[in-house]
Amino acid sequence: MVCAVSVGGALGAAARYGAGLLWPTADGAFPWTTFLVNVTGCALIGVLMATIDGFGAPHRLVRPFLGTGVLGGYTTFSTYAVDVQRFMADGRTATGLAYLVATPLAALAAVWAAAGATRRVIEGQVR
Repeated sequence: MVCAVSVGGALGAAARYGAGLLWPTADGAFPWTTFLVNVTGCALIGVLMATIDGFGAPHRLVRPFLGTGVLGGYTTFSTYAVDVQRFMADGRTATGLAYLVATPLAALAAVWAAAGATRRVIEGQVR
């Protein structure tokens, strides 16, 4: 189990790093890449959980590898926290507070929407 999480985490972290290289954030700019990585990662978690629920029990390593490993490594709520702290330290309190609130709201909405859409697709295929 630990190996599955570790390998998955390395793949997810590499994907996040790649996103940062493709869409770097300039100093002082809004961290759109981090925001989008967190939201898309949470959407994928919703897809994963709905898929697992819809098709029954997968291999015991699927959830730790994909959920905890890949998607846990891909999302980066620690960077989000550092970004909020930087906004506050730079005197950009309104932006920092907006980012502080918007990220978890968008992430939760992404999980909910993606899981719901996935369930509808699965139900349509099962019938």
